[in-house]
Amino acid sequence: MIKYIGSKRVLVPRLLAAVRALPHVHSVLDLFSGTARVGHALKQTGYRVTANDHLAYAHALACCYVQTDARKLRRPAGRLIAELARVPGRAGYFTETFCVRSRFVHPRNGERVDAIREAIAKWNLPPELEAVLLTSLMEAADRVDSTTGLQMAYLKSWAPRALKALELRMPELLPGPGTAAQLEAVDAAARFEADVAYLDPPYNQHSYLGNYHVWESLVRWDKPATYGTACKRIQCRAYHSPFNSKRRIHGALRDVLAALRTKWLIVSFNNEGYLSRAQLEELLAARGHVEVAEIDFKRYVGAQIGIYNPHGEKVGRVGHLRNKEYLYLVGPDRAALTRARDAALAPDGTGQLTLP
Repeated sequence: MIKYIGSKRVLVPRLLAAVRALPHVHSVLDLFSGTARVGHALKQTGYRVTANDHLAYAHALACCYVQTDARKLRRPAGRLIAELARVPGRAGYFTETFCVRSRFVHPRNGERVDAIREAIAKWNLPPELEAVLLTSLMEAADRVDSTTGLQMAYLKSWAPRALKALELRMPELLPGPGTAAQLEAVDAAARFEADVAYLDPPYNQHSYLGNYHVWESLVRWDKPATYGTACKRIQCRAYHSPFNSKRRIHGALRDVLAALRTKWLIVSFNNEGYLSRAQLEELLAARGHVEVAEIDFKRYVGAQIGIYNPHGEKVGRVGHLRNKEYLYLVGPDRAALTRARDAALAPDGTGQLTLP
């Protein structure tokens, strides 16, 4: 799956362990699904998953990894991916915008992205099948990008991986049903019922639309006007999530919590977020008892590399290289929540806290 600053790759075993420890859970609502990594893991474990995200690229990933039934689409998707792999490159909007005016991928790969995306658009496929092909293309471009993980942090010189040829692969599709939705979180919370809701909202100034604007433009294929050296889509200037606002995040989360139609709730948050642990616990207490699993993590790759100005010169110093991830477990039964918390802290079943 694609590189992502909010990825829960190393947290997934802990999340699965917590969900398994809760009684009578069969369905999960993932309100901020992002890469769909969590939804994919939950579906693989046997839960009925609804994955929601308001961004187009995240919805495509959720359609691929949660909604698509591999038994129905693996073969036709495989045939089309093989056909797309033979499409010769042809420079267009993507190459000019993200390879010439900025440095997301090498122009040779940009030409392939342009030609493949145009072919997908012309085929006018059913939504799930198109989502599988778009996911294959996003992941292929991600493997040859020249960034530090954010699509505004392009490297001054081409990364070694950027010089490799773009290669389409079949995404890891899973058998069985699932649902993908593209709604604002509060609307999805009101619409979908589930046994557990998992919330991993944006928690500070970092906008997922701004950080991953290339994916949004690639999936929408609306070829928008752009601005700045990163060639962000103009929409990034106009849209401001309340979860990226220190002033508005408390009210936005309160409204989502009030709208939820679930018995249990798991919230992933970070000590770099706009809300303190005390504020979150106060908000969540309205939904029931609250238990907290505190987990130590490395900060994202940009923090490890350092801070650079637009000319590629290193400036300033990063204050810290690790942070705290909090899993808030909420519901009516404190004993069950305690078991879930303990399971999250020891997902390998040893009873010992295993740090990533």
